[in-house]
Amino acid sequence: MSDLEETLAFQLRAAGIQFEREFRFFPQRGWRFDFAFPELKIAAECEGGVWSNGRHVRGAGFTSDCIKYNAAALSGWRVFRFTSSMVTSGNALDMIQRALLVD
Repeated sequence: MSDLEETLAFQLRAAGIQFEREFRFFPQRGWRFDFAFPELKIAAECEGGVWSNGRHVRGAGFTSDCIKYNAAALSGWRVFRFTSSMVTSGNALDMIQRALLVD
């Protein structure tokens, strides 16, 4: 797991939110979510390398992610995508809490 994912996992645990890591939502393709809340079909993805030409923002990686996220949407999943600044600022945790309706 990346440092970014570890940070979000720490925040979620501190907030008392249960989650599954590396949840395989589409076994036929081997696709996984970084974080999943399967009972609600909500997922969170950490998108690193946004400012450093990482895999998620280069052509092939971006296209692959689009295919994955579209398949997830067709399967009824809501996928939230977070950059490193969104995780470190607490914005990702806040958004997940709102999505899960956690008080």
